[in-house]
Amino acid sequence: MRLGAVALAAGLFGGLGTLCFLLAFGTDYWLLASDGCGGYGPVVLEVEPGKNQTTNTTVEVVPSLTLHHEGFFWRCTFQAQPSMHAVWAVLFTNQPETKVCIHGYLFPFPVAVGPVPHPIYDATAVFRGFWTLLIVLGVACALVGGFLLLCAVPFLSPKLYRLGGEFLISAACLFLTLLVLYVLWAELVDVQRYVLQERGETCHNAQVSVLYGWSFMLAGAGVPLELLAGLLFLLIGRHLQASQ
Repeated sequence: MRLGAVALAAGLFGGLGTLCFLLAFGTDYWLLASDGCGGYGPVVLEVEPGKNQTTNTTVEVVPSLTLHHEGFFWRCTFQAQPSMHAVWAVLFTNQPETKVCIHGYLFPFPVAVGPVPHPIYDATAVFRGFWTLLIVLGVACALVGGFLLLCAVPFLSPKLYRLGGEFLISAACLFLTLLVLYVLWAELVDVQRYVLQERGETCHNAQVSVLYGWSFMLAGAGVPLELLAGLLFLLIGRHLQASQ
């Protein structure tokens, strides 16, 4: 009876951890950033022709805030009111129709949006493949571990319990490495340069605000859940083996 309760708790922890990993992998909110540089905002033209005068044209750029959010699949940019906070602006209910997205499979390191190599890219670009590989392997380990544990029910194969637990622990370690890589990238690399990209050449004094997004938080929440589930399943496997 006690073994069943431990297995149930481990299954709940593992399921929640895997769900967090899948949501972090599938959503594009690892990086949230905002800047006042402009470059994507609407332009309003007011024309006031005179009878015997040349046409006077007034160009007025509507003040706005450029918001960015990025993940494994997409890198998106859109305009919002300057008073709107980046965290609330990227909620699903606030998504504007004018949002522009490009593929971002190599996030969080520079995404190729123009000629390659581009002078704005730096040495951290060589690590982008590692980030991509780790996040795919982490999700794969979590799913394989869950499948093996389903096959192990009801306490028939200690080996499957141990193997499933090892896969869950591996997934937790991979995602922990991802989080460390992301924090190092966000804290040590010139993120302002990355967010502005080509626009930075004409907007040297732009104020850029960078935040950790919802996807990052979900991945962080999934690591201890997945690690605890893996350890519990390892203990279950060893207990079953000892009792045989």
